[in-house]
Amino acid sequence: MRRSRALVAALLFAGAGLAASAGQAAAAPHSAAATAPADACSTAWGSGVKSAAHGNAKPLTDIRVGQHTCFDRMVFDVSGAKGPLGHHVGYVDAFHQDGSGDPIPVGGGAVLQIFVSAPSYDPETMRQVYAGRAGKPLPGVDLSGFRTFKDTRFGASFEGQTQVGLGVRARLPFRVLQFDGKLIVDVAHKW
Repeated sequence: MRRSRALVAALLFAGAGLAASAGQAAAAPHSAAATAPADACSTAWGSGVKSAAHGNAKPLTDIRVGQHTCFDRMVFDVSGAKGPLGHHVGYVDAFHQDGSGDPIPVGGGAVLQIFVSAPSYDPETMRQVYAGRAGKPLPGVDLSGFRTFKDTRFGASFEGQTQVGLGVRARLPFRVLQFDGKLIVDVAHKW
C-alpha cells in the first residue's frame, strides 16, 4: 500500500512538472531561440499521426508561431476551452480543403495537416472569430527566418473543427502538447 502511494505521488509530481513546463513553453511562443547543446535536441517524437477525440464548444481565437533551438512551434489558442482539445495531426501527400475536397497548394518539402476541434467562428452567433480564409496564408503569421516551417494555409472551418496546412522543410518528427486552452504543435529541426 505504501509503495502504491509513493508511486502515485511520483506520477502526480512528474505530471505537474510536465504541465508547468508546457505552460511556460506555451506562454512565450514568440520568444527568441533559446540556447541548448546541439545534442540535447530529442528527435524521439516520431512522424506518425497524433490524435485525440475530445469535444469543444469554444472558437479558435488565434494561431501563433515561434522559433526554438530544437524546433519550430505553432500554437492554436482556444480561449475559454475546458479540458483537452480534440485534434488530428499528420503528414499528407496533398492538402485538400475539408468539406469541398478542393486541393490547396502548400509550399515546403512536406505538408503537416492539422485539425483542431475548435471552429473559427462562434457557434452561438456564427460570427467569424479567427480570420482565416480558405487557401490563404494564416493571418498574422510570418515565417521569415524559420528553420523548419516554410508555409501555412488555412483549409476550412467545417463541422466544428478548423483545418490548417503547415508546409515544413521535410517529414520531420513532431509532437503535440496541450495546456490551458492551447494546442501546441512542435516540429523538430532534424531527425
